[in-house]
Amino acid sequence: MNKEIELSKPYLPVAVPGLVFIFASGVITGLFFYFEWAIPAWAALFLTCFVCWFFRDPERFITKESGALVSPADGKVIVVEQVTGGEGGNEYVDTEALKISIFMNVFNVHVNRVPFDGIIEEIKYTPGKFFNASFDKASVHNERNALTIKTDAGHTFKVVQIAGLIARRIVWTVKEKSFIRRGDRYGMIRFGSRLDLYLPCDTRVIVEVGQKVKAGSSILGYFKEKETENGKGKV
Repeated sequence: MNKEIELSKPYLPVAVPGLVFIFASGVITGLFFYFEWAIPAWAALFLTCFVCWFFRDPERFITKESGALVSPADGKVIVVEQVTGGEGGNEYVDTEALKISIFMNVFNVHVNRVPFDGIIEEIKYTPGKFFNASFDKASVHNERNALTIKTDAGHTFKVVQIAGLIARRIVWTVKEKSFIRRGDRYGMIRFGSRLDLYLPCDTRVIVEVGQKVKAGSSILGYFKEKETENGKGKV
């Protein structure tokens, strides 16, 4: 089992979707100083520094361990449970699945990362409301965007970005039928808020409710190796 790690380097020290906010805040700050409006200028400077910090995009070490599923987001694990689909059940599940939910507060890094290598089979965006993302009803009623990913070994899982009370913009930078790698950046939720993962029931989950995780570097669990004609195959 290979446990080596690789460094995921950012394109910029801040996330690209945040550049427009940083630029706008910087321009306003500059104008306030130019007109010598001292109090608004220093307040705007503080806000600009906060916006730069909020959209930070730090380097992360990505595991190469076989079958390891990494966290798609920074934050706290608020749900680890088995869910049921079908009529009246969870919209992202056909029969049964394991669900892991991660809540991001305003102090977390908000860049989202790919949990595991695979092909994006479907991208489904759903408009919705903006309830507090820590509530269970947020998974059903809030604005959200879901990726359905299939691994080389045939595992299918879903990762769902969910907007929250403050978050008003879900961003994703991937396309259907494209191949994505574990730990790669694929989007963010501006100023929010929650990620839901739907995994095969035989996934070995190693995180617990209340545990803090980091996108790309924290391992949530392991996919089960599948049998092949020549014996066990690798995930």
